[in-house]
Amino acid sequence: MGIEIDVLNGDASWKMAEPLFNAIWPPHVVATLPWADIVFAHAELRVLVRDDADDVICHVGIYRRDVTWDGRKLRAGGIGGVLTREDARGRGYASIALNAAIQTLKDERSIDFALLFCEPYRAPFYITRGWKPFIGEIHAEQPDQGRVRFEAIAPHVYDLRRALRQGVIDLCGLPG
Repeated sequence: MGIEIDVLNGDASWKMAEPLFNAIWPPHVVATLPWADIVFAHAELRVLVRDDADDVICHVGIYRRDVTWDGRKLRAGGIGGVLTREDARGRGYASIALNAAIQTLKDERSIDFALLFCEPYRAPFYITRGWKPFIGEIHAEQPDQGRVRFEAIAPHVYDLRRALRQGVIDLCGLPG
């Protein structure tokens, strides 16, 4: 099976990614997840892996924003919405897409670190790919609550220009 990997504008490529999201996270599944009631930001960019039939089989969203870490302004790159179609799992597509997302952030040269949130059972996947658990507090915005401590999913960081392991990160917006 041949594949294509594209990094596309997030809003413009949503229609291509949406069927994969609906297949993996239909509303009845999302309702059972620890992050079911959280409003997330929309990806600015999307890494899409497509098969020979031009179907999206894997997705990684990319988010960029100014944040604060212990009161210091930094530039963060977020990774989110890592999804692989069930029949395409175990073939390395998520690793390929994740690497493409990290490379996109590295190429910008202004991103200090990358951040993602994942459920505990997914952490080993990211840790073996260079992500480190962040021990500290994360704050984010939520439409009906304002600034809140974000604890629904564990944070992990990837070193780009800085190595953050602890402290307080304020996302200065919605989580990605």
